[in-house]
Formats: sequence, structure tokens, C-alpha cells
Amino acid sequence: MSQNIAFVGVGRMGANMARRLKDCGYNVTAVNDVNREAASKLAAEIGAEACENLADVTAKADVIFTVVTNDDAMRAIFKGEGDNLLQGAEGKTFINCATLSPGIHQEVEAAANGAGAKTLEACMASSISHAREGKLYLMIGGEEETYKANEPLLEKMSANRRFVGETGKAAEVKALVNMVMNINTAGLAEGLGLGAALGHDLNMICEVFSQTGANSRVLETDAEDMQARDHECWFSAEHAAKDSNIAIDLAKAKNIALPLASATAKQYEKMVELGIGDLDKSGVAELTFPDRRTQSAS
Repeated sequence: MSQNIAFVGVGRMGANMARRLKDCGYNVTAVNDVNREAASKLAAEIGAEACENLADVTAKADVIFTVVTNDDAMRAIFKGEGDNLLQGAEGKTFINCATLSPGIHQEVEAAANGAGAKTLEACMASSISHAREGKLYLMIGGEEETYKANEPLLEKMSANRRFVGETGKAAEVKALVNMVMNINTAGLAEGLGLGAALGHDLNMICEVFSQTGANSRVLETDAEDMQARDHECWFSAEHAAKDSNIAIDLAKAKNIALPLASATAKQYEKMVELGIGDLDKSGVAELTFPDRRTQSAS
């Protein structure tokens, strides 16, 4: 508990992770986000400092969590000119939690090691409420010694963890998780959309799905939202497109065809093109249900 903790990227996941560790008695000393208003608001809530400079974040913490949107953002915070997290980083540990390509994790690890710092991947497969309650599922990649050194901290954040292997391997597994999740979500939207077009009671359809091979986790999490058109964002369509394409790029490198993943990515890319990429992934139902405004565009 004596470690000082900081966060770069305090959207809904990062902010709730910070709140959780504060509640567990850790010293959350600094936060940073491109949305400075969000960082300032969280800092005031948990008694941290909202740092404008990344180097100041590193200076104020022993362990720095990063939860950023994509590879470019990751590269900018670690390797940006003039100000970055690796300034004065000797002896620090960076735990990187966003869904990114394996390559960027490897690139950041090499840069951090050159600065005398350590890194871990801690890829998350859970929701915002899990982040707040310390019930994340984490896929860990990096040096096992670094993982063991930080396991007590990670235990406070997660219900379960799986050490996958060297840096980049956890990102590969997370890409597979999100690829399959996205396929299941798009498949459910098509099943319910066709069921609606055929005039079936969708509650009955969901009950039947739950008792047969059509069952899946997304049936539990997304079916009701698809019917009610309640697409409050927990995991955006834009992020679904990004994550499916990470898996597709990995497959291309291995000369593996992923026709279902490719079709699913196109559905989420269509949502972005239509200006609804900020909806939850359940919003893919807007492309499949009859009489919805985006049906003609799908």
C-alpha cells in the first residue's frame, strides 16, 4: 500500500480503476488525460494531482497505469518529443491496460527498458462496473518477475488473472477475445433482427437461444438493449472495429483467413461511417432490425 500510483487515461475504465485503488488504501498521487476537465474532476475527487505534463506523472508515482485509446496514443505518451512518461523513469513500472496491438506493447517495453523502467501488459476483459468493484479479468504479459512483484496490486483490481507469457502475448489473446465477442454480438443482432422481421416474440426467441447452441454471454448482456434500442456506451462500436482489425492484422501476418471477423469489422466500420460509432457495440442491431433508420444503409 506504500506504493504511489498514477493513471494516464482516466475515461470510464481508468477513472474507476483509480477509484478502486484509492478505496483499497493506495496513494493515487497523479492523473493525466487529454480531457483535462475529466482529469481535474477525478483528481479533486480522489485527492490526486491533475498533471498536464507526462513527465510529472512519472515523477509522482512508482507504478503508472495507462489506459489509452490506440497505438498512436500509446506511442505519443511514451515516445513523444518534449514530454513523455519515460523521462526520469528509472525504477518505475508501467502497467498498460488498453487493447492495443502486440507490436506497440513490445515497442514500449524496449523503450522503457532502455530508460531503466519495467512494463507489464494487463489487458482487461470486463466492464466499467468490474473496474470499480475490483472484479476485472486480466490477461498479463511481460516478465514474470515483474508480474509477481506487482501481483498484490493487481489482486486488488481483479477477480481473476491469467499470466499469458512474454510481452505481446496477452495482447494477442485479448484480440482473440474481442474478435469472438464482436462476432457473437453481430450474430445475435442478425438473429434477433430476422426474428423481428418474421414476426416472432423476441423474448421467446431469447429464451430459446438461452437453452440451445445459440446461447452466448452477449445474449445475457446485449439482447435486451438491442430490443429496447438502449445503446448507452459500455464498449463502443468504434472500439469494436479497432479491436477486430487488430485480430485481422495478426491473421494476415500468419496467412490465416478470418471471413467472419472481417464481415463483423465491416459492420462496425459501417456504424462509424454512419456517425453512430460512439454507440455501444449492441448498436450493431441498428443495421439488422427491420424499420430502423440505418437498415437501408447496411
